[in-house]
Amino acid sequence: MKIKLLLLSLLIVAISCNNSERIRISGKYNGNREGSLYLTRVDINRQVLIDSVKPGRTGHFSFNLESRQTDYYNLGFDNSEFITLIASPGDRIDISFNGSPLQDDYTVNGSTESEKVRLLDMRLAKARTELDSLSTLYSSSMNASDRDTALLSALEEEYTEIVDRLRMENIAFILDNLSSFSAIKALYQKIDDETYVLYRERDLQYMKLVSDSLSAYFPGSRQARALASNVENEINSMYLNRITALAESVEETLPDLALPSVTGDTVLLSSFRGKGYVLLSFWSARSEQSVSGNMELKEYFNKYHNKGFQIYQVNIDDDENLWRNAVRYDELPWISVRDYNEGLSPSISMFNISSVPANYLIDPEGNIIAKDLFGRSLQIKLSQIFNQGG
Repeated sequence: MKIKLLLLSLLIVAISCNNSERIRISGKYNGNREGSLYLTRVDINRQVLIDSVKPGRTGHFSFNLESRQTDYYNLGFDNSEFITLIASPGDRIDISFNGSPLQDDYTVNGSTESEKVRLLDMRLAKARTELDSLSTLYSSSMNASDRDTALLSALEEEYTEIVDRLRMENIAFILDNLSSFSAIKALYQKIDDETYVLYRERDLQYMKLVSDSLSAYFPGSRQARALASNVENEINSMYLNRITALAESVEETLPDLALPSVTGDTVLLSSFRGKGYVLLSFWSARSEQSVSGNMELKEYFNKYHNKGFQIYQVNIDDDENLWRNAVRYDELPWISVRDYNEGLSPSISMFNISSVPANYLIDPEGNIIAKDLFGRSLQIKLSQIFNQGG
């Protein structure tokens, strides 16, 4: 009898332990899209397919899995229509999708962490909508025959304000949730494919804070280990960039240019040293992207020139008259020089230019601090330098 009781006790314990390691994710899809929902586990740098189910006639679906640690999961139809969840052993998460795409309207219960992620994503989606509207208005204003410079300047400022506001909101969220896996989401959100919400070098400190906290609270977590590895790589990259910048600050490492301008004078790139930030730009009048880019550069030049922004622009066209006419017709206000020698332009080789438009942003000490910044990226960088003291 004692043996039977012991076996029964062990069985109950085993079942209890097994249930504590199980995760159930279920809910209802109220949309019209056909196909299967896929559940993938998300590490920082990769995804692992867990399971897939097809919602029934009533739209109900359910996933059951075993896990011994907290993880990120994506649930959706494909890589463009999905939501992100944070699930821990023992969680019973209930989701209701109220429309399409999935991420635009859903509710989640049974997971406080997943609800935090939902709120983060909703806030980012709202900011993206605002930024897209501003970008559309900016583009139409740029192409208008009666271009309103004041309006363009106001749109740039509003765009920057939204980006900065979103950054500060994410920082506040991180500081309030240092021991929460949802903080990882706040670290890696992106405004677009090229721009993180936390886009400044100093924001690496928040990655380190979250990494240290999660490693202390969850020492065996694959998410914490992956974040720690990523932070280490970012720190090493930052130090490497600083070493590179120090090397480039030596005068001989930044090639000088001495090229003829439209007025016939020879202008040295080094003549701007110590006078402000210089955008070294390479272009061709035959390149539509170069010409349209010059229209944006005119706005930035007019806005920041009095604050110390210079442009040294190198044309590589074989037709000198084409270059001169383009400068005159578009009324380019900066230093315009030309480098063409029967198909061989020395500056192209020195600065490793493979296509145009191309550019380097150079600080007052002669350090190259950025390369190939266009559109929003250049707008944000110049705003950082001239509106916020770098």
